[in-house]
Amino acid sequence: MGYPQNRMRRLRSSQAVRRLVSETSLCADNFIYPLFVKSGKGIKEPIKSLTDSYYFSPDSIAAEVEQIYSLGIPAVLLFGHPSQKDDIASQSWSEDGTVQQAIKQIKQRVPQIAIITDVCLCAYTKNGHCGIIKDGKIDNDATCQSLAKVALSHAQAGADIVAPSDMMDGRVKFIRECLEENGFPDVGIMSYAAKYASSFYGPFRDAADSSPAFGDRKSYQMDTANVRQALREIELDIEEGADIVMIKPALSFLDVICKAKEKFSCPVAAYNVSGEYMMIIKAAENGVLDKNAAMMEVLYSIKRAGADIIISYFAKEAAKLLSK
Repeated sequence: MGYPQNRMRRLRSSQAVRRLVSETSLCADNFIYPLFVKSGKGIKEPIKSLTDSYYFSPDSIAAEVEQIYSLGIPAVLLFGHPSQKDDIASQSWSEDGTVQQAIKQIKQRVPQIAIITDVCLCAYTKNGHCGIIKDGKIDNDATCQSLAKVALSHAQAGADIVAPSDMMDGRVKFIRECLEENGFPDVGIMSYAAKYASSFYGPFRDAADSSPAFGDRKSYQMDTANVRQALREIELDIEEGADIVMIKPALSFLDVICKAKEKFSCPVAAYNVSGEYMMIIKAAENGVLDKNAAMMEVLYSIKRAGADIIISYFAKEAAKLLSK
């Protein structure tokens, strides 16, 4: 009787052996945790569309960031939720804006953590679009000028990295030049380099109150059918001065993450977005899967695809599990 010489199950025989031969490592160092900053004082308010996520006022957010940092997570990504909106998103670059205030509070209490700020106009405009509207269309270059003002205001408040998420052409160059000219050459740029016009942003748009009042974002966010175009977008952002490039969403675009990692040498980030997060939460609530098992499977898939950095609402839970 012949026996199989190659028994692959030998390398899966115990947890210790599986750990020994694991091909993909995942740790808290890989995570960025997204946070929402809301105007006001003493606020920690649940976000209805994002389970276990909260709005924080600038004076209350530092305590949350301190807890995040204690889990080993090295960075947070801040999103603003202003009290007032207008046609030009003026609150987005205000010195007294919610994000700008939050940066200062965090830096005072948790100076070690990296503060990354979302740079976009959609949460600050009445129309919910990511740019300045002129004659019914988004004015690309006028928007880039505004985005540069937002990035500069964040840098002046103490941000370590700014993250333009608008998908305007040339915005990384506008921001990089603005930062250099104003004495902030060391502030990094993590560009949303390949941000797709996805259906998985719904819970976030509700949380940020940033849904477009008319039309959609398909004229500036990427067509979900395209890969080569994504690589060109990433290449252009790197040429313009991006230090980190991001693919968003993650799960539907694992192939893009993989190709980006193979082609480019800079760090690659992936955003495990709100809809991806809430799919698992809702499925677990209905008893159709194990939340922690599904969470870790998803996060490992993103890391395995090639992401060096994962932005996820699961980051805190995953960091706790990985520390055990």
